[in-house]
Amino acid sequence: MSAHTQMPQPGERLEMRLETGDNRHITLRLFEAPHPRAVVIVAGAMGVGQHCYEKFARFLQANGATAITFDYFGTGASLDGHLRDCPTDIIDWGRFDAHALIEFARARYPDADLRWVGHSVGGQLLGMTPNINQLERAVTVACGSGYWRENSPPTKRVAWLLWYGLGPALVATLGYFPGTRLNMVGDLPPNVMRQWRRWCLNPDYAVGAEGAAMADQFAGVRVPITGVAFTDDEMMSRRNVESLHGFFRGTAVDLQHIAPQAVGEQRIGHLGWFRERYRDALWQGVLLPPLLG
Repeated sequence: MSAHTQMPQPGERLEMRLETGDNRHITLRLFEAPHPRAVVIVAGAMGVGQHCYEKFARFLQANGATAITFDYFGTGASLDGHLRDCPTDIIDWGRFDAHALIEFARARYPDADLRWVGHSVGGQLLGMTPNINQLERAVTVACGSGYWRENSPPTKRVAWLLWYGLGPALVATLGYFPGTRLNMVGDLPPNVMRQWRRWCLNPDYAVGAEGAAMADQFAGVRVPITGVAFTDDEMMSRRNVESLHGFFRGTAVDLQHIAPQAVGEQRIGHLGWFRERYRDALWQGVLLPPLLG
């Protein structure tokens, strides 16, 4: 593992490439705070670029935490070449990308607490990252199992078309999933889409599809987890959320199901929380305490 870097000035954003093993590199952005209270890795949702989390990262920086955002290998700024030629899958994002980020953060900030914010698939990766127990704490946001029959109604109504029609057909025809054009999750490498489809068709999601080894990985997580879910999430139902967090049998999990109206908002949804309008309602009041407390 190696990173090509220079020291940033206070308040600046530094972009660098990180070698993650197996001839892979990812692009990360570092929002460094002087004498950080904690280092927070922000792991994004499927198909959501790291640029979407920049304002949240700057909020953490302003509150005394160093924040690290990144794009998974084969997505965003971490894509070299064409998607159809990218061999990665979701498990690789844990065993290579997330693993390397934790090593990088531990080496660069040996005396700081290391925290994790995982949005959707970014929270699922807690159960797929070999060195995850080097973290002090994790927060999952809008994170659930993805099993399609338990999805929230707006997603469930179209999930069967995605998994039994559009998804397989488009990957077979184009060699990747063109989600951006379809306004569905974003463009994805072929093996990511194939694996995700297999998981979403299984009642126990990745644990059911991959078997005992995956179940043991989830059960082996010892990091305390705070799960933040939203009652108006159009993708993840309460059952999705509880199912996924139930796989973390070896640690304490505090699940919070937040109604938008309870924090003075009309809508949050699956992809809303990282927008700056939620700075006071969610960032300050809900996410900051478990991250920096």
